[in-house]
Amino acid sequence: MSLTYFREDGALCVESLPLETIAGQYGTPCWVYSRAALEAAYREFEQACAGRETLICYAVKANSNLAILNLFARLGAGFDIVSGGELARVLAAGGAAHKIVFSGVGKTETEMRAALAAGILCFNVESEPELERLSRVADDIGLTAPVSIRVNPDIDAKTHPYIATGLSENKFGVGYEEALPLYRKALRLPRVRVVGIDVHIGSQITAIEPFLAALDRVLEFADVLDATGIRLEHLDLGGGLGIRYRDEEAPAVSDYLARLFSALGERRVKILFEPGRALVGNAGMLLTRIEYLKRGPVKNFAVVDAAMNDLLRPALYRAWHDIVPVRRRTVERVDWDVVGPVCESADFLGLERPLAVEQGDLLALLSAGAYGMSMSSNYNSRPRPAEVIVDGAAVHLVRPRESVESLFASERFLP
Repeated sequence: MSLTYFREDGALCVESLPLETIAGQYGTPCWVYSRAALEAAYREFEQACAGRETLICYAVKANSNLAILNLFARLGAGFDIVSGGELARVLAAGGAAHKIVFSGVGKTETEMRAALAAGILCFNVESEPELERLSRVADDIGLTAPVSIRVNPDIDAKTHPYIATGLSENKFGVGYEEALPLYRKALRLPRVRVVGIDVHIGSQITAIEPFLAALDRVLEFADVLDATGIRLEHLDLGGGLGIRYRDEEAPAVSDYLARLFSALGERRVKILFEPGRALVGNAGMLLTRIEYLKRGPVKNFAVVDAAMNDLLRPALYRAWHDIVPVRRRTVERVDWDVVGPVCESADFLGLERPLAVEQGDLLALLSAGAYGMSMSSNYNSRPRPAEVIVDGAAVHLVRPRESVESLFASERFLP
């Protein structure tokens, strides 16, 4: 569904609410999400999985606001986590522990203990030392650790190198030559129960073929495991499905899942998916206000009150987000570099954008629901923005704006 639309009077709205109303009530910058868009994205996955035994595990790292986690939990979602902090968030938001998978290459003993005590569905183990540590921790506390080995299929996902995770040069998972001995070792270790196999090849993938190539390798390996007497309860096919930011032709969820299910054939093993961006990316935006319009001999700058500390993706990946004026103007359209006040030349949100705007106007940066607030920081001692969720004509504050004082409230002077 489209997140925004212009009313006849030229005001940009989310659901039934003008963005000008939100800015007036909560200030800027401000993160704005749509409940209808979030629910529609989850339902699209759910409907495409009809007739199969599946679990949709939302990747918490994409956006970890408690209200969003609670909304997905109420819809029946599981969760993919990568830290003890994310575990605590999911449980605080009402997520079911038995629907949580714990991924990540650097799980600590403390995190393992907490996850075991909570009773999570599975640890996606990414190395032999991690497996050994998990067995030892589980034995110490008298609990059994359900494990899946994350196998690296050495598949090029054709995405940005910073978010590719399935190549042999990446830090994630174990290679095929290591995987079978590791499974055999897992069977011998105390307090370890093998339940699945896991694969994840990257993020913002806009073609189905890399997913199919990874699945082929997973199925081939699952058959090897079966032949050696290792029976799997589930296959975790990860996430990574991309969205449209600019001109990408991202596959429809229904097409993506239909192709995967077709490749699975008559296998009736439970399938786990870990979508993140695909559920929240196009359900959110960053609302910001133009502080100054600064014209120059080479560049024109629209200096806004949001910055790279709020939305890091453009500076980190040179990522594109559509930038839309919240009020239509009849003034001259000019190419502007939309930049923030942070003291870095990389502090830009969009370059050479043709915009008809005036000083003080509001701008909406679209497709910012994923890896926006969750990657934000307090660089330059900037408080992070408020987060709100629009629900029809209502708006709910789900995280207040930070105060400057809160940024240093826990710091102490030397004696």
